[in-house]
Amino acid sequence: PTGIDEFDRVLGGGVVPGSLILLGGEPGIGKSTLLLQAAHGLAQNGKVVYITGEESLRQLQLRARRLHTLSPNLQAAAAAELETVLGLLHTEQPAVAVLDSIQTLYTAQIDNPPGTVSQIRACATTLQQIAKEQEIALFLIGHVTKEGAIAGPKVLEHLVDVVLYFEGDPQGLFRVLRASKNRFGATDEIGVFDMQSEG
Repeated sequence: PTGIDEFDRVLGGGVVPGSLILLGGEPGIGKSTLLLQAAHGLAQNGKVVYITGEESLRQLQLRARRLHTLSPNLQAAAAAELETVLGLLHTEQPAVAVLDSIQTLYTAQIDNPPGTVSQIRACATTLQQIAKEQEIALFLIGHVTKEGAIAGPKVLEHLVDVVLYFEGDPQGLFRVLRASKNRFGATDEIGVFDMQSEG
């Protein structure tokens, strides 16, 4: 369990070792905030690595301080190249890792820029294998396009074990978390969150 009841219920009780979980939502909806808080909860029971390709480490540290999620078991790294990320996972051997976001990740073996379907497919496929081999529960953050689909959509949804969507209501008061796919639980649960200054 992450310790966030609404989040755990949608997941089906908590996080499964070796699983690949995709969290999608519009930019600025609170995906990074939610997963940083979940990572802090999971760090009470094992090592967690938060890898950001979106923010600098300084920005991430400021966010963690504001959310009161600093923890000795929660480590952070800034990386966007897949090979660097794989090296980190191999060296640190975390129980849980968060990749923020799949759109910024790239491998030098493919010429296309980050965020293209070929890059997303190659990176996600490799990460899926690593998650299974090392039994790392791996969260991928994905941005939703204007059409409402996760960028590089079907490529990712077939690969992962769980697809979560984080959405805002029209009034902007609450955030709703729902699963459109879940190999470990039901997809008819929702989690309701209230976005405040401390998360």
